Amino acid sequence: MKNLLFIISLFFVFSCKDNNSTKDTSIKNNKQIKPNVIVIVADDAGYIDFGFMGSKDLQTPELDKLAKSGVVFTDAHVSATVCAPSRAGLITGKYQQRFGFEANGTGYGNSGDIGLSDDVVTMADVFKQNNYKTIALGKWHLGGTESDHPNKRGFDEFYGFIAGGRSYFPIKKPSKHHMLQQNGKRVKFDGYLTDVLGNRSVNFVEENKDQPFFMYLAYNAVHTPMEAKKEHLEKYKDHPRKTLASMTWSLDENIGKLRNKLKDLNLLDNTIIYFISDNGGAHNNDSKMGPLKGWKGTKFEGGHRVPFVVSWPKKIEGNQVFKGLTSSLDIFTTSIDAAKIKKDEALKLDGVSLLPYLQNKKKGNPHSKLFWRKLDEAGARIGNHKLIRLDGFGFSMYNLNKDLGETNDISKSDINSFKNVKKELESWENKMIKPLWLEEPEWMNVTYDIHKLLMRNEEVIHKSPKKNNLLFSIKL
Repeated sequence: MKNLLFIISLFFVFSCKDNNSTKDTSIKNNKQIKPNVIVIVADDAGYIDFGFMGSKDLQTPELDKLAKSGVVFTDAHVSATVCAPSRAGLITGKYQQRFGFEANGTGYGNSGDIGLSDDVVTMADVFKQNNYKTIALGKWHLGGTESDHPNKRGFDEFYGFIAGGRSYFPIKKPSKHHMLQQNGKRVKFDGYLTDVLGNRSVNFVEENKDQPFFMYLAYNAVHTPMEAKKEHLEKYKDHPRKTLASMTWSLDENIGKLRNKLKDLNLLDNTIIYFISDNGGAHNNDSKMGPLKGWKGTKFEGGHRVPFVVSWPKKIEGNQVFKGLTSSLDIFTTSIDAAKIKKDEALKLDGVSLLPYLQNKKKGNPHSKLFWRKLDEAGARIGNHKLIRLDGFGFSMYNLNKDLGETNDISKSDINSFKNVKKELESWENKMIKPLWLEEPEWMNVTYDIHKLLMRNEEVIHKSPKKNNLLFSIKL
């Protein structure tokens, strides 16, 4: 009898231990239920300059793997056609015109450096408040004052540079905004900047493998200056777009290194990875827009329709192509939805969660309308209709379903549609505020004239101010 009681008591002891062990495992696993979130932003990349977008001459095997593991979007757009305001929209999940961040740069002339409004909330703010480790790598371009430093905008770590561009190789005496830094302290490096940023992204994952993290990985590739590693230039020595091909290859390599690290640590399946370009390809980096009209800085499709991929193997089936109207503004909302973070009622976002569409719970377009505005130029997309307005010049409108290249102006032949889209644009503008700064007159003048010519389907010869910095004006 005593032996029986002893055996029973042992059973209860080990049973309790097993229950505690199960509970501990459950707690540990709960930490891993929340997905990691990585937003990778390329700079000035052409619409068709990746294998998954149909490129025949630029090699991107790692990005093609990412695309195959997730969803490729064919009608995705950023909220601005130039770097800084586009990034402001992405990182806040709302139209940047709501807080006056409309022109490129972060201030001009007497305005001083304004950057992001002090009261605007970033993705990093929300993730940090919800126990995510946060890091911003690479190009910032959202403000150079102390209040706009990434460490003040929700990021535990900043490993990058403040300015809108810089050399890919070491600079002997860089300015405060052009130096590579880690949380305000200069980092001296050897080699090629794309590799340096890629290496830090890999190390960060290794350091934070046991907790959820949010990574904003903003490469400056393939923005000018057009600089590449010698071995890659040799690899593509006979390529007609040699330097761009080399820079793209390096970008692709480093994204592959990051995915491989995630895979090695068994984190890849539960990591949401976004890949997007901040705007259309630039006129000065050999990028190609394929069937799209225009390029960076214009309100035509080539300025704001961009390559976009979302991958989350645990929750989203791969090998998908999504044709619905989508925006970079959706990244914020989608991410907090995936992480099951309750949105603060005071936080007003213009994006929508893409998850129901990507998980076949909803059909159709995430957006029925999108808008763009930068000073003198504005655009609106309502259904298949695309309107472009140039202040002091006029309008043009296109049916993108029939005319993706935006060559057939129907603003005067489809009066009812024109009036409707124009009214929608004006209604949206009434909810925005005036821009808090302008741009250099040289660039405003050239951009204005470019839009005139494109609206007339005429050839654009001059795409930037003269080198002597004199005002440039096309005689019309």
